[in-house]
Amino acid sequence: MNLFFKIGLPWAISLGLVFFVGLYLGSKNAKSTSTPLVSESKEAEIAKKHVSSQKKNLSPEVLKDIKPVQAVPTPNPTMPPNLQRIIQGGDIVERLGTYLDAVRSMDRSNVKQVIQAFEELPGGYGRHLEMKLLMRSWANFDPEGALAYASSSLDAKSERRFGISEALAGWAIKDTASAIEWANRNHAGRQDGDNPLLVGVIKGLAETSLPEANQLMLGLPDGSARWQASTFLAQEYSKGDIQQAMQWADRYPDRDPRMRETIVGQIGSNLARRDLLATADWVRGMRQEPATERVMENLMNQWVAESPEDAVLWIDGLDDAFHKSYAMRALSNRWSIKDPVATAEWLNQLPTSEHSDGAINEFVSRIRLQDPKGAAGWAASISDPAIRENALRRVVESWKESDPAGLESWQNAQGAAPTSP
Repeated sequence: MNLFFKIGLPWAISLGLVFFVGLYLGSKNAKSTSTPLVSESKEAEIAKKHVSSQKKNLSPEVLKDIKPVQAVPTPNPTMPPNLQRIIQGGDIVERLGTYLDAVRSMDRSNVKQVIQAFEELPGGYGRHLEMKLLMRSWANFDPEGALAYASSSLDAKSERRFGISEALAGWAIKDTASAIEWANRNHAGRQDGDNPLLVGVIKGLAETSLPEANQLMLGLPDGSARWQASTFLAQEYSKGDIQQAMQWADRYPDRDPRMRETIVGQIGSNLARRDLLATADWVRGMRQEPATERVMENLMNQWVAESPEDAVLWIDGLDDAFHKSYAMRALSNRWSIKDPVATAEWLNQLPTSEHSDGAINEFVSRIRLQDPKGAAGWAASISDPAIRENALRRVVESWKESDPAGLESWQNAQGAAPTSP
């Protein structure tokens, strides 16, 4: 009996305690499989110590019959459950929502997990939005780490430049000087100053101060970086106050006429979609230059889509010969695509002049493939001999390829070929 109380009872109590702890841990694991687990919980460690102390009181005969309890391996996931859902698919709303939650809470403690979730997404252009979120969030607390990752781990063809640009943009918002210093220090061709890395800085700076971003852009030499930065700023200015956008375009340097034509034309295209009349008033006062022609083209393109008749009324009210002539040409070019019959009716009502010659010439170019005979008739009505000869030559060239018999018949009806290719 004494032997039972000294040996058997403590042994039974120990086994019961181990069994109870095992049930407790098993039920806890079953309730939440997504919670990261450890190999030994605090309760299990206490139980283990208790069993060890009880074993000291047992005889060798009893100890030899006790088999050690085998530890059950438990999972230790590297990503939290919300990020695991990203790589399991789902629709784009769930994926972006979950990913956004992850990057919002991103810090130095979980950056590796968020990076792993990003890398599980299909590579290439399809994950640019997710990459932008990653780079911007990362740049908030470790911009150089984000730039190092983008420079070494992202695909050079489809992702690297975008990732670096977004990291620099995020850095520029918090510390512009440091972002500029990094961009200049890491620019491979820094001798010529044409630094494409500064485009990312300008993107970020534009989010807080367009004038400062513009000032940085103006300091760039002619080259690809200036082109990229100018195009981006044109888009940003076009989103804001219309008058401010027009003033920015008017002041854009003309040391590179081709670049000025492109950038000012881009502003004109964006503003015409927002306010036709304001854009029309703006171009009316512009000087004679290629940039004005580009704005006029974009204005007429938008006006034809909405109301070509209103465009005709506006053109009739123009006094400047350059603006009137080019506006008529631009209108004829665009309108003849949408409605050649209505365009022909408008041209028929115009008095013969240098303005109408240009508009008719554009109309001939548009219809010569579909209606070479009609195009030839319109070309013959041009008053300027040089423009008329050139228009007829283009009609004959295309007509000869598409319908040589029809061309010969028309030429015979005229008595002689008016021109030859």
